[in-house]
Amino acid sequence: MHVAIVYDTFTDADAPDVRDVFIQADAVASALETLGHSSCRISCSLNLLAVEAELRSRQVDLVFNLVESIGGRGRLIHLFPFCLDAMDLPYTGARAEAMMLTSGKVLAKERMATAGIPTPAWIGPWPGHDPSVHGNDTGENTWIIKSVWEHASIGLNEKSIVKKSNPAVVFPLLRSRAALLGGACFAERFIAGREFNLSLLGSPRSPDVLPPAEIIFEGYTETMPRIVDYRAKWDEAAFEYHHTRRRFDFDSSDRGLLGRLKALALQCWDHFGLHGYARVDFRVDPAGKPWVLEINANPCLSPDAGFAAALDRASIAYADAIGRIVADGLMPGKAGNAM
Repeated sequence: MHVAIVYDTFTDADAPDVRDVFIQADAVASALETLGHSSCRISCSLNLLAVEAELRSRQVDLVFNLVESIGGRGRLIHLFPFCLDAMDLPYTGARAEAMMLTSGKVLAKERMATAGIPTPAWIGPWPGHDPSVHGNDTGENTWIIKSVWEHASIGLNEKSIVKKSNPAVVFPLLRSRAALLGGACFAERFIAGREFNLSLLGSPRSPDVLPPAEIIFEGYTETMPRIVDYRAKWDEAAFEYHHTRRRFDFDSSDRGLLGRLKALALQCWDHFGLHGYARVDFRVDPAGKPWVLEINANPCLSPDAGFAAALDRASIAYADAIGRIVADGLMPGKAGNAM
């Protein structure tokens, strides 16, 4: 089978979070070769007609979709799978509609709230004119200001935390910070507590929930916010990069919590109609209640990222996981405009 690996257009001058997609493409290409498939690579730009023409000229059987943004804009991530739907060309991962709903964090939170999936209260988004709180918390709280559309912790740092403020104070801050967060942002109630990531891998029956990972904030002082910000993910010279350790070993006292996290991850998968692979990010408050922060329908597939670490913990070879993602993309009723 001939597979096109399609990813963002980037240059050597781009930030490490942008260039990381090339590492993912290398890893996927190697896995596909191990599985006996040939592959080619295509970068996706705003000129979707040109991308469509190249896909047709190369006569590909499947697209391995690694597109995280188009023209440097995360809010356009869903345009490429919509293009593939129009071409009736099979592709890996989430369908276009699911990609749009999960990538827009406020859209995702609205759907989670409607479905009874616990997600922290929020203010905004900006641009907008509604300073009210969406959710149950209406008084003073600590908030975290986040991008609506951009992922990879873009624009996230210690200044993103707004301590003990009411909505009337927080809402004007959104406008002042929007430019650093891709042009649109919102404030979410900050859950002070533990942070977990649960990765899921599709199968013909139901997805496998891979071993849960907790982020340990080692050596953080009381004044340092315990968040996985941009430095923690991408700045190899930063304290945060070296002191946000991932762990998979838990005491028996966590068994009930881990079961609740797994059930919520599966509920998110089903509610958003996800395919192939995904990751659900949680915070757990001091009372032990889990809250869903985000649903990532196309988590990073780099060999050193969390998804690969969860595969390793589950004793699933990376190439085998790529094979399962490919098989999911080819399943009848899941290709093209089936959703």
